[in-house]
Amino acid sequence: MKKIAVFTSGGDAPGMNACIRAVVRTARYNELEVVGIIRGYEGMITADFLPMNSSSVSNIIQRGGTILKSARSKEFRTLEGRAKAAENLRNAGIEGLVVIGGDGSFTGAKIFYEEHGFPTIGVPGTIDNDLFGTDNTIGYDTAINTVVEAVDKIRDTADAHDRLFFVEVMGRDAGFIALRSGISVGAEAILVPETETYIDQLIEKLRKGWERQKSSSIIIVAEGDDSGGAYEVAEKVKARFKHYETKVTVLGHVQRGGSPTAADRVLASQLGKAAVDALLAGRKNEMVGLINRKIAFTPFEKAIKHNHQINRELLNLADVLSM
Repeated sequence: MKKIAVFTSGGDAPGMNACIRAVVRTARYNELEVVGIIRGYEGMITADFLPMNSSSVSNIIQRGGTILKSARSKEFRTLEGRAKAAENLRNAGIEGLVVIGGDGSFTGAKIFYEEHGFPTIGVPGTIDNDLFGTDNTIGYDTAINTVVEAVDKIRDTADAHDRLFFVEVMGRDAGFIALRSGISVGAEAILVPETETYIDQLIEKLRKGWERQKSSSIIIVAEGDDSGGAYEVAEKVKARFKHYETKVTVLGHVQRGGSPTAADRVLASQLGKAAVDALLAGRKNEMVGLINRKIAFTPFEKAIKHNHQINRELLNLADVLSM
């Protein structure tokens, strides 16, 4: 193998640039040519390739987002689109791929290999932390810290005005951000998609807190909770529990941005290097992750289908400490 390409796909995550940096510099260390594909799978179809070297990735390790951009590609979902992408890669002499993204990105890579034979290693870059085969995904730690910083400030206002705040965080299908950040900020309740929400129980918990003269409460709600988002839950509670003035804050895409934490920079660097090493070793169709501080590889199909399970012990911890 003499030439590889790296690209980012799907939602951006803090630390993607640190991973790009690691891929490029590891490739150059091994005397490989390396190109960046602009806007992911869409860039494959338009042949938007950028030759890269060590200086191309200088001063990016601290930046959020992705210098290679990201985009959804409807055309890549078609046989014709993937055939065009394969032709462009072959014409450019590209023999292997590193994709930084989530389950949709890995699904595309798996299909692309089955049809056109391009060996690909995936690096888990998503704030949701919902991929099987790694303890943490790139961007997850930064997203949690972003939520914690925001909620700490919200609690100041909640305490000053005896308010009940419902804070909605990202997590359409997984509650990892909600659970970790909720424990970190001392939330009175944490609502996640993995567990059923009982409004009666939530109201009873709030009532007991009121009786103990709690001056404020913070409820963390993952956007995919079965009872609805923060606005829906707040309306249900407000209708039956009028002791607090109720407010809602939706953090939204602020959780995707910002400079990556040290933990995300180190993780991204480890996984980026490991991805290039894996291609050189002949591996393909796998996601590289870190399990118990050791590099591990998981087939795309397993990483996609076997979702990372939420820690039930942490759910219990949150319930006990919210008393």
